[in-house]
Amino acid sequence: MRLFASTVFAAACLCASAVHADTSSIPVPGPVRWDYVSVDADTHRVYLAHSTQVDVVDAQTQKVVQQFTPTPGVHGVAVAADLGRAFTSNGGSDEIGVFDLATGKSLGTVKVGQKPDAIAYDPLTHRVFSFNGKSLDISAVDGKTLKVLARSIPVGGTPEFAVNGGNGQIYFNIEDRSEAAVLDTQALKLVRRYSLAPCDEPSGLAIDDKHRLYSVCGNQLMVVSDPQTGKVLGHAPIGNGPDGVAWMDGKAYSANGRDGTISVVAEVAPGEFKTVATLKSEPGARTIAADPSLHALFTPTAQFEAATAQDAASHPKRPRALDETFHLLVIKP
Repeated sequence: MRLFASTVFAAACLCASAVHADTSSIPVPGPVRWDYVSVDADTHRVYLAHSTQVDVVDAQTQKVVQQFTPTPGVHGVAVAADLGRAFTSNGGSDEIGVFDLATGKSLGTVKVGQKPDAIAYDPLTHRVFSFNGKSLDISAVDGKTLKVLARSIPVGGTPEFAVNGGNGQIYFNIEDRSEAAVLDTQALKLVRRYSLAPCDEPSGLAIDDKHRLYSVCGNQLMVVSDPQTGKVLGHAPIGNGPDGVAWMDGKAYSANGRDGTISVVAEVAPGEFKTVATLKSEPGARTIAADPSLHALFTPTAQFEAATAQDAASHPKRPRALDETFHLLVIKP
């Protein structure tokens, strides 16, 4: 996933009727570049990968309470509550950053593959994994000792968003191959990869309580698959410009950055998935996380300069984000 600058924003998704949701906004000072957002539901803390820093927001007080820095080109955060640590994927320095959860202080860095993007922690093995976008591989690090266990587990494509199955497996998308894959966290090898057709360029990924995966795709689809059988179970239309998806209350929520909407997908009958509603967010809000106990979705964005006709012709996907306008939307469906 690329650090976000901006995209052109089209009309709202027409895949389902719009519904009301309570929405608030938390201003976050600093750069107007960002990527993944993640939530630790046990502590109700939201982690924002924010260019050269990670901002930590208390979801209950809606205030920034901590910051991890430096994190050059950070893409994501993996919380290891059992170790009292947080790990960051620093794409600008080809490193995993290590931070103390209590104090926010840096505990060091670990060199991994090129351009680490997604990051995931497995509490069963106490291992942290970076999914490296340029070297097309996965690096594995012991979360306790910070020893590199495997610098390169080849993927054969561009790894994208990853989720922990809680069963000794981590699932992730392979964006340029339109595939999903399964990593064995103990054996440190891929045990399965499979096609997500008709999905093109899968990015965001979520998992439900039945271990089914929800991949959001560049061709405005959400594809549901079973990673144990490697089969696609169904798909549903979503909005334009999705890059993240969250699971909450028996539904999958796709953040559509170009539309400024959130598509809500549910299983309406056994094996039948449909887009049942569309929530309003804001243009640019394309990554998303959920805190089910607070019944809240979190999606970051900024305000943008109006694009001129010349800008639209020369840079059709990148109107400029305005300085000091970065903020976190809190949406309660």
